[in-house]
Amino acid sequence: MISIRNAVAELERCHLERDTAIGCYLNAIRNIAQYTIELSEEITAQQRAHLTALAEDVAANPPGALEESRATLRSLLRDYRDKAAQYLNALREELGGTARALEEILDSLTQSDGDHETRVRKAISTIRDISASPAASAVRAALLATADSIEESVEQMRKQHQLTVSQFQTELRMLHKRIDALEASASLDLLTQLLNRHEIEERIRSAPLDSCLLLVRVQGFRLAEAHFRAEVAAELTAAFTKRLRNSIPPTAAIGRWSHEEFAIVLPISRTEANSTAKWVAEHLSGSYACLLGGKTVRPSLQISVAVMETNGNTPDRLIERVKAFLIAG
Repeated sequence: MISIRNAVAELERCHLERDTAIGCYLNAIRNIAQYTIELSEEITAQQRAHLTALAEDVAANPPGALEESRATLRSLLRDYRDKAAQYLNALREELGGTARALEEILDSLTQSDGDHETRVRKAISTIRDISASPAASAVRAALLATADSIEESVEQMRKQHQLTVSQFQTELRMLHKRIDALEASASLDLLTQLLNRHEIEERIRSAPLDSCLLLVRVQGFRLAEAHFRAEVAAELTAAFTKRLRNSIPPTAAIGRWSHEEFAIVLPISRTEANSTAKWVAEHLSGSYACLLGGKTVRPSLQISVAVMETNGNTPDRLIERVKAFLIAG
């Protein structure tokens, strides 16, 4: 009996710990939804709705939904990070345009300031010279008062002009600080930028003789678009590109040859390139977690990789060999 009671107590304790863990997990998801950083109303509202729906799904269907929710939560957070990077990049460009406009205005104000003031003060001096002549004795007092009044107004305008220039300079410094911060925030998104077909061909033609080419053929982007939606294919492409970028040296040039083909110029030896190719083929093939209406879907990619040395090939011959491999798929 004691043994049964101990077993029951242990089982109850396990259930209590499980319920507590699930409760903490649900609260964490709801807190993430509540404290999601505000971007645009559409982006933030959609993210909160997806997170809330995920929490409700886990609460209504444990433990089956619990395992799947991990990938969904990770995908939601990754998707929001990517959207935030795009939003920050657009904001950075907008701020950059504003900063350039302010700089042009500031340059105009700075250039025109001294010229106008010199002409006005020269005119005041002329008025005073005229008032000193015998012919102007009848209006001397009026001329001098006018000159003093103009000079006072010019001084006030000069001070206001300097204040305006100072305010513009302060605004520019603040804008440049914000731009620098936004550029740092957008740096992750910049990692996924690829050269286009023409650009990567030029890199291949000018590649050093001791470098290698890594040719990557992918199957799955078109299938993902056909089975799911275009946005799933786009997310799948972005996820693959980031993994590919992280798999090669930072000095490598990577370009998208066509929709499912990539060419990379690697400044490494053939042995190192072979190891890189093997790693890419083994670790980048398989399923990827993507979002579709706030739910996780898992499109798959199949990767074929080839290594080609630049040494012993003319630029035109290299391009022909690249075409032969990538088009053969």
